[in-house]
Amino acid sequence: MTPSALATSDLRALDRIVHEFAAGVADRKLDLIRKLSRARLPSARQVLAFHEALIFLRAYPDDERVLALCERLLQQFERRADLRRFKGELADSGVAGTAIGYRFYAPTASWLAQRFGPALRVDWDEFENEELLGRNLWMLALWGESSALDAKSVTAREHVTRLKGPKESDAEFLVRRMEALPMHVFARERFADELDLPLRLLPGRGTPSRSRARFATGAPVFQRTALRRERPDLSREIMRPPQAVRDVSVRVGRELVQLAREAMVTRARDLEAFMHADERDVRLVDCGDGLQFAVMGVRPERRLLLESVYGFVTLRNDVPIGYVLVSTLFRSAEVAYNVFDAYRRAEAAHVYGRALATARALFEVDTFMVPPYQLGYENDEGLSSGAWWFYQKLGFRPRAIEARRLMQKELARIRRAPKHRSSLATLEKLAAHELYFELGRPREDVLGKFPLDRIGAAITAYVARRFGADRERAALDCADETAKLVGQRAWRRLLPGERLSFERWAPLVAALPEVARWNTPDRRALGAILRAKGGRRESDGVRLIDEHARLRAALRHLVRAT
Repeated sequence: MTPSALATSDLRALDRIVHEFAAGVADRKLDLIRKLSRARLPSARQVLAFHEALIFLRAYPDDERVLALCERLLQQFERRADLRRFKGELADSGVAGTAIGYRFYAPTASWLAQRFGPALRVDWDEFENEELLGRNLWMLALWGESSALDAKSVTAREHVTRLKGPKESDAEFLVRRMEALPMHVFARERFADELDLPLRLLPGRGTPSRSRARFATGAPVFQRTALRRERPDLSREIMRPPQAVRDVSVRVGRELVQLAREAMVTRARDLEAFMHADERDVRLVDCGDGLQFAVMGVRPERRLLLESVYGFVTLRNDVPIGYVLVSTLFRSAEVAYNVFDAYRRAEAAHVYGRALATARALFEVDTFMVPPYQLGYENDEGLSSGAWWFYQKLGFRPRAIEARRLMQKELARIRRAPKHRSSLATLEKLAAHELYFELGRPREDVLGKFPLDRIGAAITAYVARRFGADRERAALDCADETAKLVGQRAWRRLLPGERLSFERWAPLVAALPEVARWNTPDRRALGAILRAKGGRRESDGVRLIDEHARLRAALRHLVRAT
């Protein structure tokens, strides 16, 4: 047998047992891993498969020997000869030593430029908006340079090469100059998104990779028994609280936010909850058996008016294995759940149950909702994976009548023919509607049913009627009027986040005529909500909203009247 054939055989053998945990299996894994560490694998696909086995066993190690070997090989993975041979084919894989290409949103591009400026490049061959950039280069240059930018014979790429510093990359120059534009941050980001720069992060010292992603939190937990692949009883699992919830320092919060961002970058993704995460609002939730969630809120200027959005990084033995996005309001939560590819054959349902239990513990949630996109609506990956049935089998159910009828038809077909599988067309119809898991009686003021868009429409109607185009006066007048109502006359001297939240909420409060008739304690409690939504921990504001019965009633009345 040739060395290539032998390595292929060893890799297949490792793949067959990598998810098994029983007596003697660890020795077999160690033997195969040692052989593969010395082998030259004959294809990029096989190099990636070996890498994925290593990062899986780093998160789910059989024992100290497996953990130490996987850790050592992952630290050195970019030195492998076969990795260097196939690094072009392995681009965008997130493996150490390979480049990452993606059209990152402006905040992520800015973060990458700050940390890895010279390694961040524009992929000009993939850039579709060079003409748009050329027309707007004058905004990125000094006035005296503008005449040189009029030369039609010079491309935008050539202009950028001339404009940038000798030690700057083209991407670093463009990102930094767009950050300096004298306009609102949201306008700058819109301009950057319209440019849609295809960026490439070259491998280098300290650049993110999936190979070395980890956060040291404590002693490892070894996998001594079979993986939990059975579906949990969610009604019981949700009520079982985490073992511990721990606040972390700002320094540790910053490290966890960096880990979350890198986990997205190395998978060519962006997530706003991590892009705009607030290092002051980070908690570590310990669920036992090496499973933790790093829970992080977003900075005050990026928070939504009513809902509270938190991102969870799922950690298994310090390794990021997925993420959860939770939006909460009125003790309901919209939950988006993702397990990274290398870990999907492990304990996805068990981890999901612990994620819901964490949301229950932190936000007192009694109703969970899965949005259509997560189920596969306008999401080919979710559709082909059968995500809808994953949630249905866990106990989630649609409220929409047409979806319930279609679900019953499919269940009847399965009873008649157990091997029946729903077609993609059927799954697409099912995925068009939210799924719910309810611990109590169904109610209407939950995310997915409560029409939040009508809140915005009501505010628009009120402000347009009173102020027309003078939105600046509207903001100040509403804030002053609200301050008198809620006992916060010194609102201009609040902390920046609290003041911003107060200004954003004030038009809504002004549009609620009932507030003026409330008693003093209820109005002061409303003032506390306005401040808390801009405070260090946004979940404090959500809890106060949930507890304010008169505010919830006023919001329900407002959406009915709109």
